[in-house]
Amino acid sequence: MRALHTPFLLLTTAFCLVNGSPPRIPPAYAANGSRNLTWQVSATGSTQRFRGLSPVSGDIAWIAGTNGTILVTLNAGQTWDSVGPALAPEDAELQFRDIQAWSATEAIALSISEGNQSRIYSTRDGGETWAVPFVNDDAAAFYDCLAFDTPQHGLAMSDPVDGKFRLLETLDAGQSWAIVDDSGMPEALDGEFGFAGSGTCLSTAAGRWYLASGGVDPGRIFRSVDGHSWDVSNSSIAGGAAAGVFSVAFKDAVHGIAVGGDYESPNITNKISAWSDDGGATWISSEKFPGGYRSGSSWVPGLCGVAVAVGPTGSDVSFDKGKTWKGFDSGSFDSVECVDGRVCWASGEAGRVARLTL
Repeated sequence: MRALHTPFLLLTTAFCLVNGSPPRIPPAYAANGSRNLTWQVSATGSTQRFRGLSPVSGDIAWIAGTNGTILVTLNAGQTWDSVGPALAPEDAELQFRDIQAWSATEAIALSISEGNQSRIYSTRDGGETWAVPFVNDDAAAFYDCLAFDTPQHGLAMSDPVDGKFRLLETLDAGQSWAIVDDSGMPEALDGEFGFAGSGTCLSTAAGRWYLASGGVDPGRIFRSVDGHSWDVSNSSIAGGAAAGVFSVAFKDAVHGIAVGGDYESPNITNKISAWSDDGGATWISSEKFPGGYRSGSSWVPGLCGVAVAVGPTGSDVSFDKGKTWKGFDSGSFDSVECVDGRVCWASGEAGRVARLTL
């Protein structure tokens, strides 16, 4: 696989550096190239569902999932250690849906549910001990995902409270959190909410913030330059009670991708992805959509215009900034994140975790 793709990917990268946009993919690659991309599945020894995923490098990755489970690998997935917090019996079914890690020792994890089951946990010693700097005390709030633009500054997103999406903010690496004044947040539409499907309903790039929604048609994408004052645009991705934008990702301040669909009808392939080249002000439907509902997406650092999307019916790759997608794997995943070195990690149901080198 690497022997086949590396020359093309190097050529693509070089072309982008000179011209600012990717070349047309040669017919051989358009027809056959992506089928040679293969996830290398890692044995986690777990049967939990891992929607929370945060790789630090090609070797170090954290995953967080059902029943209070958090695992970490330090050797590219050869072995995994269980490092989750010690939980009281009444919290044994806690669902972690998002995690942000900076090293083998530092991580922040978000659990989801109504009321006080929605919490933020923090470790600075590789999971030997966990602090709980935030416990939700508002029955109307339901936190879906979190993101950090620097190691010190992060936001966590809740479904609308009193008609607007609620945000928490930390300025001290997740050690304390405060509710953000919502005066700069546009009103949510009736029935609008976020999806806690992969930890990427809230994302950040180049100091800017993006928030994805569903429950309304089309799903919408909010954007902000500071995390406090927001604008919103229609995504062109079809929405509904179980549908909308599940994941939004930007590679810089200009180029973005969004994926989603209907998790109750995962084989629908129409209006499930979009791209933006103006910072998220407008979104254009992909010319060729992924192979079904996709809950997670990520750009591949170091490769111009290359992105990966995953969902329960398979994985897809785009070589043209989200304009077209091509399937390359039929296995089920919920989340994907790519890191330097052209390495992508994916995680999902039944303890399934895998690694891909492009």
